[in-house]
Amino acid sequence: MPIYEYECTKCGKIAEVMQKFSDPPLTECRHCHGKLRKLISMSTFHLKGTGWYVTDYAGKKPHSEKDVSHKKTDGGKTEKTTKPSTTKSED
Repeated sequence: MPIYEYECTKCGKIAEVMQKFSDPPLTECRHCHGKLRKLISMSTFHLKGTGWYVTDYAGKKPHSEKDVSHKKTDGGKTEKTTKPSTTKSED
């Protein structure tokens, strides 16, 4: 069951209440009987372990269409050479 936070508009107290999704929202403060408003708070949900986006896809880069390799020449400069793509054209 989720935990909802409510704040009283009269006394300012904050209450954390465990409620079902089907339960109606609370409307009255139990301390001063003022009006409650539902707060939006950060979730503490965190995916851990294998099989989640963070561990499976985060560091992978998409493959480029051309394979680029670097060759070193006699002068100490690096020269780029591009290998042709291995895709076949349709005739």
